[in-house]
Amino acid sequence: MRLSQGSAARETVYDDDPVRVAEGFVGAGARWIHLVDLDRAFDQGDNDEAIRRVADRVAARVRLQLGGGLRTLDRVIGALDLGVARLVIGTAAATDPAMLDAAVSLAPAERFAVGVDARDGFVAVRGWTETSTLRTTDLARRVVEQGIGTLIYTDVTRDGMLQGPDLAGAVALQAVGAQVVASGGVASLADLRRIGQAGLAGAIVGRALYEGRIALGDALALARDEFSAA
Repeated sequence: MRLSQGSAARETVYDDDPVRVAEGFVGAGARWIHLVDLDRAFDQGDNDEAIRRVADRVAARVRLQLGGGLRTLDRVIGALDLGVARLVIGTAAATDPAMLDAAVSLAPAERFAVGVDARDGFVAVRGWTETSTLRTTDLARRVVEQGIGTLIYTDVTRDGMLQGPDLAGAVALQAVGAQVVASGGVASLADLRRIGQAGLAGAIVGRALYEGRIALGDALALARDEFSAA
């Protein structure tokens, strides 16, 4: 399932079997798969069972990255046991620095990334339903000082809209010393090429893959040539 601009009211279901989707990505050569627990992000339950099934099936062949609703230390501890390689902490990184410190003390720092979700230069939180007064660059600088090496940057107004990523916003975060993965709005191979040429570490692609606008094999081939962390 994908949302547009993070709105739960604007969802599209592309396949009701996440294991089947993950197997397809692995078969096409993916080395990372990005998972988001939308139910937990909106405080409407969780998808732990489905995530564990995906991990049991493909985690030996691909690295899984999980985000969505990782707002408490207990939840982080539980998610670390689901079989994923990396957790993306969003709201809690912005609102509870002590929780991020505690999380990083539980496992190697490379098992964590911080999701920097932007709306007009400020950090969007709680499933993007609220906009904080914290600037994205200030959050990025702080979490890098806390030991985070990877940031997932999303302009929430572009997410699912196929209008191209916010490269300027992503590059601004890279200046604080982190690897930055661009997310939101990727619609074409040309978008991916621009992300690579900007020196960013990678990209997250969702709707464009599901709708056939980008072939995963082509995207992976381009990434090997263009992305700094491919």
